[in-house]
Amino acid sequence: MMTMLATIKSTTTGYLKLHLKFSVSVSQFVRGRRRIHQTLLCTRDPISSSSRVFAAASNTSNLVEEFDPEIPVERALTPPSSWYTDHQFHRCELDRVFYGGWQVIGYSDQIKANRDFFTGRLGEVEFVVCRDDEGKIRAFHNVCSHHASILASGSGRKSCFVCPYHGWTYSLNGSLVKATRMTGIENSALNVTQDKSKKKEDVESDGLVASEWLGSSVGRLSEGGVDSTFSFICRREYTIDCNWKVFCDNYLDGGYHVPYAHKGLMSGLDLETYSTTLFERVSIQECGGGGSKAGEEEDGFDRLGSQALYAFVYPNFMINRYGPWMDTNLVIPLGPRKCKVVFDYFLDPSLKDDEAFIRRSLEESKRVQMEDVVLCENVQRGLESPAYDKGRYALVEKAMHHFHCLLHQNLKI
Repeated sequence: MMTMLATIKSTTTGYLKLHLKFSVSVSQFVRGRRRIHQTLLCTRDPISSSSRVFAAASNTSNLVEEFDPEIPVERALTPPSSWYTDHQFHRCELDRVFYGGWQVIGYSDQIKANRDFFTGRLGEVEFVVCRDDEGKIRAFHNVCSHHASILASGSGRKSCFVCPYHGWTYSLNGSLVKATRMTGIENSALNVTQDKSKKKEDVESDGLVASEWLGSSVGRLSEGGVDSTFSFICRREYTIDCNWKVFCDNYLDGGYHVPYAHKGLMSGLDLETYSTTLFERVSIQECGGGGSKAGEEEDGFDRLGSQALYAFVYPNFMINRYGPWMDTNLVIPLGPRKCKVVFDYFLDPSLKDDEAFIRRSLEESKRVQMEDVVLCENVQRGLESPAYDKGRYALVEKAMHHFHCLLHQNLKI
């Protein structure tokens, strides 16, 4: 039996989310480790004593409390640099921020047809998501129960999952249907049948997802043109040498860095109209287009339109709506000093065949992303310097402060 990973939800914007609460649906070894190490999923050092584990937990708790969410942004200090560099703190984040709630994993068209599948990884969790022969969405740990080999990679279409190591075969509903050369093995817990005690994952209604994940921001997102009518164009991925929060902080600075780092982008925006609205777990930044001040380019090219909306959904998902485009950014932590950012681009269906417009738009977007990569990697280097510990917020950075307050809420013991 493939270990059931999580409940799947499909959002109003066509995104799939995994609920990573480690309960009956997660493997025994992960659950056991969480009980032992609690907030840290701590060190793997075999000589570590229980006293060292508790000392590490205490140290992480102290780091969390170095940020005070009760101090308003006008007087607040930012979290210390250790939030962005410390290995134990990073493990605490995985446990309390990422493994304890809903996480975006992809968009619904990735498993549009029966037998479609895709794989991914979040922290130490390898997962595979598929649509079975009955059209049901399922998610499992992407690990063979025999000797822990990864079962599938990438994406595509399969009628079953065959382990590349020893040929054990699982159906798309998770049942073990073939275990080679196991005849004569006694006291085996392996059965070539589906485990009837496992509950099937639920596909929740859009309304429940919206209220639980997006809260009261749903109306504003809808008014801002965030919906599921766009056509998928392409995916781009960037591996960046910075903590995942550095990328989020950069996104949430209220456009502060745009005039200095994105001069090309600035020409298409009216920063005097920039505004930020905070919701429960979402912040929305909005800005008017350059309009008559900047004007369209001579050939009429304009990818930004008259209004841009930038929504941040805690803890690591961004939705950007501008002109005929919607793109999303998913920030995946790869360690305390490295992350991967996945960009998915969607376009108004009326323009999906305009290759010249698409090519030029993607080129401009890539230029902005590469400018941000340089910024984020430089910030990470600065965070690791002994010259820096804590900083201050500008008033326009209230979305960043909101993000840090939500982190503190998750991380406090």
